[in-house]
Amino acid sequence: MTTNPTPPAPPSPEAAPPPPAPAAYLPHTGVPRPPLRIVLTILELAALGAVGSAALTALSVVLGVGLALLFVFGIGLLFLVGAVYAIYGVSWFEVRRVAGLYGVDVADLRWRERTKPGFGGWLRNLARQSVDGRMWRTMLNFVLACILGTIVLRLFWGVIWSVFFAFAPLSSEGSVEGPFGSYLAVEWAPLVGIVGLIAGLAGMIGLALLHRVLSRALVIPSREAELTAQVRTSSAQRAGAVRAAELERTRIERDLHDGVQPRLVSVGMTLGLAKQKIDADPATAKSLIDEAHTSTKAAITELRQLARGIHTSVLDDRGLDAALSALAGRSHIPVQLDVRIDPSATGAGASCRDAEAAVYFAIAESLTNAAKHSRASECRVVVRSRDGGLWARVEDNGMGGAQVQPGGGLDGITNRVLAAGGTFRLDSPVGGPTSLEVSVPCAS
Repeated sequence: MTTNPTPPAPPSPEAAPPPPAPAAYLPHTGVPRPPLRIVLTILELAALGAVGSAALTALSVVLGVGLALLFVFGIGLLFLVGAVYAIYGVSWFEVRRVAGLYGVDVADLRWRERTKPGFGGWLRNLARQSVDGRMWRTMLNFVLACILGTIVLRLFWGVIWSVFFAFAPLSSEGSVEGPFGSYLAVEWAPLVGIVGLIAGLAGMIGLALLHRVLSRALVIPSREAELTAQVRTSSAQRAGAVRAAELERTRIERDLHDGVQPRLVSVGMTLGLAKQKIDADPATAKSLIDEAHTSTKAAITELRQLARGIHTSVLDDRGLDAALSALAGRSHIPVQLDVRIDPSATGAGASCRDAEAAVYFAIAESLTNAAKHSRASECRVVVRSRDGGLWARVEDNGMGGAQVQPGGGLDGITNRVLAAGGTFRLDSPVGGPTSLEVSVPCAS
């Protein structure tokens, strides 16, 4: 006897495979497939040929005027400064255009960090940016893309002319005017039109491929360059972490040696005196014990503050906003606190835990410096979630003149932020105000 096999159960809707990606795009990436990418490259080159040439002409005029008027009361410097900012903006746009066109993960072009405050620091920063190699390589790619785009426009009109020329026998007899002012028999028009059409299309495709090669060479860093940059960044972060740990250890030793340790020694001596006088002079002994008790409570308070400087439990339990609120409440000067961060990126188990710690201690050290040295009457703290990380700015209305001194608190902030992969900027001209900005990425 035979039995019919049980038919398989139909797949559940939950197990159904996701719908396929559009044929023009690679699945799971949204990146155009090669045929569509070539079409998009040709269209972008045509747009650059039409618009980019005007931008290049304007930049050339600004540079020419700046160089021509450079020695006329320094007026040319204003044009040159504007040219640097304009070139940076064009280069930034070019990086994003190439990254979006070819679907590659390229870091945005960033303005160099200012190393010194004041007008002199701004000039030095501008000079360093004006010789930035990546900016000029990207600008060169933009210039070449505009040239290729101009040629693409010529080829485009050539393709249109070839199409009309191929149908010339429908409206003409005898001979027709061909390319370069020559005349051809009308019977040859279709062949010449088809050849021109194929040549024009092939030329545009070739220019698109050439643009890809140039962009990968000038804008997209090679694998070796990426690895070198990663090694350099990792080395800087490791050095920052080592330096931050060394400064933290030195601070803890100094606080214990100069604060808690002498107070505990004093407590021991006071209790020793009380022990000697407890039989002969009970009142004095009681007074000494009360003094030792007061010193013991002060030592406990100092130990708590020292422990809070090493690890802040409220930061792990309730997040950065609550920790900064407690910090502002303990500040000796009024603090205006403005914290707007993603709730999912703060607190215990959040991806921004290390970034929160770095930002918290940077703000804590800034408020301490403002209270001790700046003679400020108020301070403003702003924290935001920005670009996949945390950004914070601390500004006071004090006397300014703050500098990063080796072994000082600002040096510790710099190395702690650097160890977390972030950036640090201090602007404190003499006379004030003082502003400190930190930006720390969250762990991926």
